[in-house]
Amino acid sequence: MPHFSANLSLLFTELPLIDRFSAAKNAGFDAVEIQFPYELSIEQIHEELEINDLDLVLINVPAGDLMQGGDGLACVPKRENAFRQAVMEALRYADALGVGRVNVLAGRQPIDGDFLHCLHTLSANLRYAAEAFQSIGVITTFEAINTFDMPRFLIKSVVDMQEMMEVVDHPTLKMQFDCYHMARMNEDLAKALRDNIDAIGHIQFADVPNRHQPFTGNLPFASLFELIGSLNYHGYCGAEYHPTGHTLDSLDWFQPYRRLP
Repeated sequence: MPHFSANLSLLFTELPLIDRFSAAKNAGFDAVEIQFPYELSIEQIHEELEINDLDLVLINVPAGDLMQGGDGLACVPKRENAFRQAVMEALRYADALGVGRVNVLAGRQPIDGDFLHCLHTLSANLRYAAEAFQSIGVITTFEAINTFDMPRFLIKSVVDMQEMMEVVDHPTLKMQFDCYHMARMNEDLAKALRDNIDAIGHIQFADVPNRHQPFTGNLPFASLFELIGSLNYHGYCGAEYHPTGHTLDSLDWFQPYRRLP
């Protein structure tokens, strides 16, 4: 069956980030992921992982102003130096904390930016990141994000990810497949997972259309989890959704998979 990680950036937000590790463990998770862990020191995170016997399986490279509505870093020409500094920050955290995957957010095509120039910038930056993280045995991922939630995001489809993989052509670069974002873009999730599973380094999920927990929307999660469990996928599936209420009340979907002490 699939292995699940709790995304501490979206789950257990009733608590400060430092307290979400123990909350995830108490809920039955043995792994967590954090979009941007940098508000906590490496020492703080290491202590929480040790105390709670958790693995930190994924973090993101810092993305500049992307989450505040800006264009971000990775695909934006003339921000290469800032991107490289962000990679070095993520590398420091990943190396010290035993993180297996580091995700690069492509960013938005600037309003006055040339599309091909942005693609070239992104491919060069992904190659740089993959080389850097390969040096510590870490897989680099990148993802497609739907353009309803994030207009002008440069990578927005399975085909976009496939084409970028071909251009970069690096052995440790993988797709991060987010079921929510791809469903919002009307991708056939089952087909895309089957066709690309060997190129997928991490999976995330939330229901559609409101990005809440499984079984609150339109996605067939029972068959989707069954499919993932049947494929040659050895990574984690990250629960990256906005709970409709208290996080613990949103975990009914997790009960069949919960790791009991």
